[in-house]
Amino acid sequence: MRLKAQKLCIDRGGRRIVEGADFDLSDGQALIVAGPNGAGKSTLLRAIAGLLPIAAGALDLDGEAEDIASVLHYIGHAEGMKPALSVGENLAFWGAFLARDGKRGRSPADALGAFGLAHVLDIPAGYLSAGQKRRAALARLLVAPRPIWLLDEPTTALDVRSQGALGQVMAEHRAGGGMIMAATHSPLGLEGAGELRLGIAA
Repeated sequence: MRLKAQKLCIDRGGRRIVEGADFDLSDGQALIVAGPNGAGKSTLLRAIAGLLPIAAGALDLDGEAEDIASVLHYIGHAEGMKPALSVGENLAFWGAFLARDGKRGRSPADALGAFGLAHVLDIPAGYLSAGQKRRAALARLLVAPRPIWLLDEPTTALDVRSQGALGQVMAEHRAGGGMIMAATHSPLGLEGAGELRLGIAA
């Protein structure tokens, strides 16, 4: 599989936010989207995820008959958790909703365990701390296998130990042929990752 962008342009509120972005991402590769606040990092990831329109340029997925949105996970600033449901119920929902061709991933308990959160399986999501909510959101990556991960500031609210757990999960994903695009201001430990640096905001 290969995800390729050529001269990608994205507008928001009548203003050009991303201008002429180019990248080429293949199996097992990672790409860091870098740049100052307001440079369009989140905007770019949201457009790739299909949440914002692309004003110009081309975004193509080779080697797959499905559309791009159906083969990716997008983890943004919102955690995507219903506070009244247990953490396990939230992940079970996402596992079923995001499953491709009936293929299920790890169980909610196993996915949470990868982030040191197995003990919160039956706790309402609204009771979690900010760091726990972030880890529970990241556990969504494991309950439904998808080859492309779009991660927007994935280490937000994570302590050093949790960042290590995320690093392990990302390494395993890439070792299995998965791809990662991550917008971040912090080092992620993605060995051999490329960089797409977006322009300085006005």
